[in-house]
Amino acid sequence: MKKILNLAFAFAIATTFVACSDDDNNNIAPTTGDLTVDFTGLEALGADFVYEGWLIVNGSPVSTGTFTSVTFPQTYTVGIDDLQAATTFVLSIEPAGETGAEALAPAATKLLAGNFSGNTASVNSDNIVVDASGEIKDLGSSWGKYILATPTDNDDTNEASGIWFLDNANTPAIAGLGLPTLTDGWKYEGWVVIDGTPVSTGTFTYVDGADENAATSPYKGSVGNGPAFPGEDYVTGSAAGVDFPTDLKGKTVVISVEPSPDNSSAPFALKPLAHVVPADAMTFTVINMVTGPLPILSGSVTR
Repeated sequence: MKKILNLAFAFAIATTFVACSDDDNNNIAPTTGDLTVDFTGLEALGADFVYEGWLIVNGSPVSTGTFTSVTFPQTYTVGIDDLQAATTFVLSIEPAGETGAEALAPAATKLLAGNFSGNTASVNSDNIVVDASGEIKDLGSSWGKYILATPTDNDDTNEASGIWFLDNANTPAIAGLGLPTLTDGWKYEGWVVIDGTPVSTGTFTYVDGADENAATSPYKGSVGNGPAFPGEDYVTGSAAGVDFPTDLKGKTVVISVEPSPDNSSAPFALKPLAHVVPADAMTFTVINMVTGPLPILSGSVTR
């Protein structure tokens, strides 16, 4: 009888201990939480760059992790205190394998951003386009003009093989592009799509000066660098399987917004201007561009 009572007592103690342990476990606050991101319009970046999410907590950035897949939604595990205290979400483009101090804060190439309202933040790319006063501008208000000409060679038989973003209806010529000022980490780039392959005319920050490859272009002729505006002469060498000079009539002209630095040989997702050169276009004559196929770069972040 005594043995049975001892067993019953031991069982009661064990049961009480397990019950208390379960109670304690149920009362332990979680240390992490889920952050779900759902973006529209992102494109793959290639091998050298990744996307990285950031929570802004008390004014400081906290990484939510990097990704390369552009299939959404995606969910990440984040420290619960940071998750609950965050006021803003930012998506940046970062060098792959980044280490050191640079890895602790977002790069200048901040693509999407938005403030939390409750547990959700609506994000978009408005933050990359501002004017001198800091006011956000719409890429949809961009406009463009260009001429076909090859001023960097001595040959006047291939003038349809060059494109310059200027307006020569005025004397002297004036800028042919109306584009908002970009924040640090972004540049504009001109393109001509030849047989389905985009060939750069050069990157630029300002519309009223030569682009950054004016002096080093592999395609220009031997007579100077061309006008002091973005543009390119395709009069020597080859690209996209086409030997230069060529004829740009019927080809598509694009102005894109590019992350900087950038290792892609194709236009980025943001294309404020695009235009097919008319088949009957006259050289040295101003041609008007139209607003490009602006994608919707936006999304939501839920905690």
